[in-house]
Amino acid sequence: MPAITVYQKPTCTTCREVYAALKKSGVDFKDVNYYTDRLSKDKLKGLIKKMGIGAEALLRKKEEIYATLGLAGKKLTDGQIIDLMLKYPDLIQRPIVEKGDKAILARPADRLKEIL
Repeated sequence: MPAITVYQKPTCTTCREVYAALKKSGVDFKDVNYYTDRLSKDKLKGLIKKMGIGAEALLRKKEEIYATLGLAGKKLTDGQIIDLMLKYPDLIQRPIVEKGDKAILARPADRLKEIL
């Protein structure tokens, strides 16, 4: 089992940069397209905990669905935000890189060095 897992969207430019950097470095990793392999609630909560952030920090606020749902200015709990992210994966910032008990949002892609 690879030591690193990348949770990403294949069409995301930053995700492709992280993927290419990992390939180039020769690091053994697993990539998970969280659009086709949906994250469980426990997994998403665990990743947020490993990143040491609140759920709101992982929320993509520039996505159309964010505006469509009228989320701007709403006070939501971490649980409510996580539920929305699970229902609408476009709301999840990406890519998330997990290694052991640590995870980072590799945005920009050069943050990858923090976990390698």
